[in-house]
Amino acid sequence: MKTAQDLVAAAKASITEVPMEGAEEAVMTADVIIDVREGNEYQDGHIGGAINIPRGLLEFMLSTDESLQDRSRRVLVYCKTSGRAALAAQTMGEMGYLHVKSIAGGFDEWKGAGKAIAHPTTPDFG
Repeated sequence: MKTAQDLVAAAKASITEVPMEGAEEAVMTADVIIDVREGNEYQDGHIGGAINIPRGLLEFMLSTDESLQDRSRRVLVYCKTSGRAALAAQTMGEMGYLHVKSIAGGFDEWKGAGKAIAHPTTPDFG
């Protein structure tokens, strides 16, 4: 029986992971950046320009959101430590997306490297 770690290892063997040294360039050259963490994780800080599509909703959003259906766009995905992003990148490849990369080490490594973090703004109703 396979474990989650087995599935992530298999996914990582079949995708392109960008090392942290190349992550900022990958962010700048991506057409779409997808944060596959949960909404509360995204709210606590994310990579600037990233949209939040939790891993559990990814396939459904890709299938229904017209702005995400161009499979030739350069897509960069990330999560907290890179496991969910690896699974997401693998799934996107299986769905026909041609240029999907994942950030090795995920948001934790991005933050640990002192790279810029964006925070969503909330409206002031006061």
